[in-house]
Formats: sequence, structure tokens, C-alpha cells
Amino acid sequence: MPNRSSDALFQLIKSLEKSEKRNFKLYVKRNSASEDLKITHLFDALDKMDIYDETQLLKKNKKLSKQQLSNTKAHLYKQILASLRLIRNEENIDMQLHEQLDYARILYNKGLYLQSLKFLDRIKENAKANHQFSFLLQVLFFEKKIEGLHITRSMQDRAERLALEVEEVNCKLVMIGRLSNLSLQLYSWYIKNGHARNEKDEKALQLFFDEHLPSGLEKPEGFYEKLYLYQSYCWFAFIRQDFLMYYRYAQKWVDLFDREKNMIDIETAHYIKGLHNLLGAHFDLQNYKKFIDTLEVFEDFSNSSTVLHNDNNRIQTFIYLTISRINKHFIEGTFTEGLELVPGIQEKLHEYGLFIDRHRIFVFYYKIASLYFGSGDYENAIEYLNRIINWKVDLRTDLQCYSRLLHLIAHYELGNFQLLEYLIKSVYRFMAKMENLGVVEEEIFNFLRRSFHVSPAKLKPEFEKLLEKLKQLENNPLATRAFAYLDIISWLESKIRNVPVQNIIHEKFLKRNGKAN
Repeated sequence: MPNRSSDALFQLIKSLEKSEKRNFKLYVKRNSASEDLKITHLFDALDKMDIYDETQLLKKNKKLSKQQLSNTKAHLYKQILASLRLIRNEENIDMQLHEQLDYARILYNKGLYLQSLKFLDRIKENAKANHQFSFLLQVLFFEKKIEGLHITRSMQDRAERLALEVEEVNCKLVMIGRLSNLSLQLYSWYIKNGHARNEKDEKALQLFFDEHLPSGLEKPEGFYEKLYLYQSYCWFAFIRQDFLMYYRYAQKWVDLFDREKNMIDIETAHYIKGLHNLLGAHFDLQNYKKFIDTLEVFEDFSNSSTVLHNDNNRIQTFIYLTISRINKHFIEGTFTEGLELVPGIQEKLHEYGLFIDRHRIFVFYYKIASLYFGSGDYENAIEYLNRIINWKVDLRTDLQCYSRLLHLIAHYELGNFQLLEYLIKSVYRFMAKMENLGVVEEEIFNFLRRSFHVSPAKLKPEFEKLLEKLKQLENNPLATRAFAYLDIISWLESKIRNVPVQNIIHEKFLKRNGKAN
């Protein structure tokens, strides 16, 4: 597992680029008293550490006392942020707006009320053009303060106009808030549970969605209302595995940014997530041509200055673009070729280890394990699956369950039959506890139990029986969950034909896309 140090100051220092570190040193020399220069000593000490260890920090740096350390760290943290603000204020629209509002307050404090109001008018136009309505409300309240305390005579009926503007912005923010809440709660449900597990989940999800979706959204207005509405429908459809609806709203999500290009720089993370979900929808629907087209768009965007000059955008792009590159190999059935990505992924996971959440790391481990399994390297598949299995079960219970099931099948392929009897009981109990036992999973467990008592010569008919049963379930909405995690159909076909599973998947890919061998 990559280093997950929880020390905030250490994480901040490790996120700095060389130019930012140099700028910090210059900032401290210009703006700090001589007694404050001890923070540069602490900065250098933390910068040299690979893993945060307070005991070693104090042992190697005698100038730092345990009693002073907490206050010195807090002071250093604030100074680093202050230095970053000076060189990063052009990158973010709300930072620009806050700076402009600061200027308006300075003019107001100097008694220059009309100049302040003119500044506020310009800020309002900028905020409206970039859909920054929460900030717009701050500006309006400042305008109301000036008009309420001073006789400016700046405009006739200004009080009525201000009251109307505030009311309109408030209504808009209420709608945005309700939609963003719905989107976040649905996404949170998925992070915890994965796809809907049974009819109980389906009904509860539908009820929650119907109760929390605001009325009057037949034709949503405004960028953020549309964004959060499309996101809500995306998560709702994805959890229910309604992949056609998922695709439809993921496309709307990306199209929204294509129509308002300026919002890509303002809400880059949402744009990246939109591309990721659109690629995910094409993957789930096996729309290979559209998948490749969208992947090319994402690849081009990954090389833009918007991504390259922003740490968060660069990390998020690495996560989602890499997942799509792996998925491309899953579609094509080129698992062995896909393994060439693994060293680079490991390198980036180490580099970004402080900044990638455990959920994303689990997804990478499961996909890497699937690449190894598909290429016939079951031992390495087991190694990556163990990294998921050995962690506490507090999120993505679906990944925990199917990691155990794939782990079980990998041991089956290796012929570890002495271990299998214990694993079957253990995994079955775990999946039952997590409410992840559907009809597909039950059939797989029944087959594995029977296989102990069947001679190798008679196994092929048993594989054929299981394949026939599972094919009948492929279009069952409540059974597709298992097929989304494990291509059990292709695995069974590979056992029957005695060829590698990636060969089976590659043949299907060629047939589906009209390509000759």
C-alpha cells in the first residue's frame, strides 16, 4: 500500500514543485522576522524525509524542541499557503474574484463608495459569466451594505433591483444545492456498496432518487443545475447497471462542457470525471469505436496546459486515463500486452501515494489482478488480490467480495485443492454477510464444490452445464452485477475449449468489430 502519511504539513511540502519551494524561500526572507527563519529549517528537514516520523525529526534536528514543534508547524503551514497564493492566484476563477472583492473592500474602507460600487459591478459580471453564483451572493450582500449605510444615489430603484437579484440568486443556489446533494449522496452509496446488489437495493435506490430529485427540471437552466442533474442520473443509472441511461447522461455531461468551453478551466475535475464516465459507459456497452474516439479526446486533453500545470488535474487525469487504457485491453482481450502498463502504474502510485485515496488504489489493484488473471499469471493475480483482501472492509464491499471470488478461482486454476475447501466456505460466508450472493455466484460456488468429486476427465461436461445456466442469466438485470466484475462466461468457454481466456475474449472482440484474424 502506498504511503498514506496523515501529517498535513508533510503532505503539503511533498506536493510542492521545485519552483514553488524556491518561491517559498524567497517569500520567507522578504516577509518574516529573523526569529521566524526557524521555519525554513523545519521546511528543509521535512523536505528531506521520505516518510513522516516525528521522533526522527526531533532526533536529527536539535534546534526543534517538542514543545515548540506544533506551533512552528502551524506557522510554516500558513506561510507556505501564503507564498502559494501569490503565484497561483491567476489559475482559479474564485481566487481571482476574491482578489477583486478585496480591492472593492479596500476602496470602501477608504470611503470611496462609488468606486467600490463600480468595482462590484465588474465583479458581478465576471461572476455571472462564469456561473459563480455563491460568490455573486457575497457581492450582492456587500452592495446592500453600502446602499444601506450610505446615500450613494448611484442608481434609481437600486434597492428594488438588489432585492430582486438576491432573490433570484438565492433560488438558483437552493436548486444547485439540492441537486449537488443528490449527486453526492448517490456517489457515496456507490463508493460504499458498488452496484445494486438485489431487489431491496433497487427499490431503496429508486425511492431515494424520487424523493430527493427536485421538481420542475424538465428543462434545467444554468450550467451547475445541468451538471449536477446529469451527474445524479449517471450515478443512479450506473448503480442500477442501466448502462444505456448511464451512457446517455454521461454524454450530456461532457456535451455541457463542449458547449461552454470556458468552464473546462473552471471545473476541470468535473470535466475529467465526465470523460471518465463516458469512457466507462462505452466500455460497459462495448462501444469500441466510440470508446477509442473518446479516449483520443482524453489523451489530447491530458497534454494540455490545464492538466500539466495543475497538480490535482494531473493526478486525476493519471487515475482515470490509466483505468481507460486498461479497459481498452479488457475489451480487446489483449491482457498480456496490457501488463506492459503495470510498471508505469506502480511508479505513479508511489509518486502520487500521498494524494490518491484508497478506493482508487483498490480499483487499480483489482484491474491489475484481472490483467494477470486474463494472461494466465495466476500467482501475480493472487498477490494483487491479497492487497485488497487483507485490508479492512470499510468501503467498496463489492470489490472486497469479487476480489475474494477471483482469488478463489485463481487458486482453482493453480490446482491448490487443499486450500480451496477452506476458501470456498470462507468466501461464501463473506459474500453472504455482505449481501453479495446472487444466483450467478450461487451457481459458481455449487460448481466449485461439486468439482472436488469429479474426475478431470468428466469436468468438461460440468463446465458446459454451468456455462449453459449462466448464459441464461446474462440478460437478467439482477444477475449482470457479477458479469461486470468477472467475465465468467469467457473463462468457462476457455476451460471447455482448453485455450487461454484472453484468446476467447480477443476472438469475441474481432467478431463483434468485424475484424479478420
